[in-house]
Amino acid sequence: MTGPPPAKRYRFGAFEADATTGELRRQGLRIKLNAQPFQVLCMLLERPGELLTREQISRELWPDGTFVDYEHGVNSAINRIREALGDTALNPKFLETLARRGYRFVAPVERIEARIEPQIEPPTSISTTQAATQDLPQLKHRSRILATPEDLPRTPYSVVQTLFVLLQVMYLAFYIGALANLPEIEDLLSVLPRATQIFILLIVTAAVLIPVRAFVLCAVLFHAPGVREKFLKLWPFLLPLDVLWSLSPFLLLHHINFGLALACTALLVYSPFAQRALVLMGAGGTSNPISAPSAET
Repeated sequence: MTGPPPAKRYRFGAFEADATTGELRRQGLRIKLNAQPFQVLCMLLERPGELLTREQISRELWPDGTFVDYEHGVNSAINRIREALGDTALNPKFLETLARRGYRFVAPVERIEARIEPQIEPPTSISTTQAATQDLPQLKHRSRILATPEDLPRTPYSVVQTLFVLLQVMYLAFYIGALANLPEIEDLLSVLPRATQIFILLIVTAAVLIPVRAFVLCAVLFHAPGVREKFLKLWPFLLPLDVLWSLSPFLLLHHINFGLALACTALLVYSPFAQRALVLMGAGGTSNPISAPSAET
């Protein structure tokens, strides 16, 4: 008499799927995925790199005699899987659509052999994974808003490099332009309370940030070793200054109206977060976007 079949567990990227318990986890944290989408996910994980047709999925989910809208049901299951994995149809990292044919799981899949473990093993495994990623610079879970490398799309290196360089040039233009028009800016600020202190703050921050931006720009252009780690360490200090300088369009109120200045400021508030994302996507490196564990937060 044979024993029970071994449990089927799969690991791909930061995810792990347990076909026995019907659970999908990301770095130990459970992700909600209903039974039918999870069943489809297991079918794909069982055959990574192979085509799984819509007819095969339909036969597995709905045996003969079950009357459902197969087309809608399969589409719904695939969409739920993509939502759980943070994947997209246009830029798939895990689940690829083959038009009019079916689907294929494109990421590497590791099958985990079933083994009997003491209860203390799962937290030990999690802590080992966390320890393995401690060498990466992190922002210590201060905000779930900040993206991780896995959250970001795979984008050509030339695109992220060009956008990052243009952002640095934009900031340098702000600082140099402000220092070149100090009399006009002083007149503009004169109507504000504490105008003198604001004027001095503008001069000091512009003078300090010019060499900082020059350093970042040169490090990225010349692919300095460790530029990604250096920028991520510098980013928390640049963030408040970049947000402050997002108000720079208001220094042009002699030339533009208030509404346009407000619109430009709203866009510039996002700029420091865009810079961080571009670095995680590969700006300053020597190849396409960096693939790293999701230790960045």
